[in-house]
Amino acid sequence: MSRGDWHPDWIVPQWPVPGSVHAVFTTRHGGVSQAPFDTLNLGRPSDDDAQAVRRNRDRLHAALGPEPIYLSQVHGCRSVELSGPSEPGAIEADACCTRTAGVVCTIRVADCLPVLLAHAGGRVVAAAHAGWRGLAEGVLEENFAQYRSLATEPGTAAGAGGTVAADTVAWLGPCIGPQAFEVGPEVRTAFLARDPGADAMFRPGKPGKWFADLAGLARMRLRALGITRIHGNDSSPPWCTVGDPSRFFSHRRDSVALGGSGRMAACIWFD
Repeated sequence: MSRGDWHPDWIVPQWPVPGSVHAVFTTRHGGVSQAPFDTLNLGRPSDDDAQAVRRNRDRLHAALGPEPIYLSQVHGCRSVELSGPSEPGAIEADACCTRTAGVVCTIRVADCLPVLLAHAGGRVVAAAHAGWRGLAEGVLEENFAQYRSLATEPGTAAGAGGTVAADTVAWLGPCIGPQAFEVGPEVRTAFLARDPGADAMFRPGKPGKWFADLAGLARMRLRALGITRIHGNDSSPPWCTVGDPSRFFSHRRDSVALGGSGRMAACIWFD
């Protein structure tokens, strides 16, 4: 695996993790799909040509070295431990973690928030697909509970002292931003039912609507778990998938206007 094989537009997280940990977020560049899925659409099923998606996935695999493991994501909160290769879509879950070297936890997104976790010991990593529903229902909590159990097993995590949360670094990838994510009152209600403080992450939109800060809500949930070292998406416009059509796929922006949207991927693994 060499980063020299990665497309220069892909995003490499800037976060303080051990050298054994590798992570990348693909953009829409570097593939073979035609419009409106141009070019590196990693999503399946979609209306894109299945062979093009397969070739795109092969390109990502070749660039990374180890093979990405694609889940069947359903906007839920189930988290699974990955220990080896799996057929794409064979595992229904929206989060995953691993203590096995070379196993690539992979999350596909096109407005939802990808959340990556890495332990200071460099031997446990995790990834979660945090759309508003999964986030409200506890996908980060489920993912961290499983990740924590792996990190506390003897010989797995090499961090000295402290708690698992204190020894964990999180990275949030691009997602729909607070200037674009207008939602109904049921979304706000779902978050406030669990944490009244989440009200700070909503502002009024059109009558009966609210603009929600998805990344901000995730940061609140992570801090509540004790994870305070959080990097990446700070809810500013450059991280918004809707606002940058030249770089990011967006389900909300593209599905109506273009008839479909591709999917990007957040990948994390360790040597």
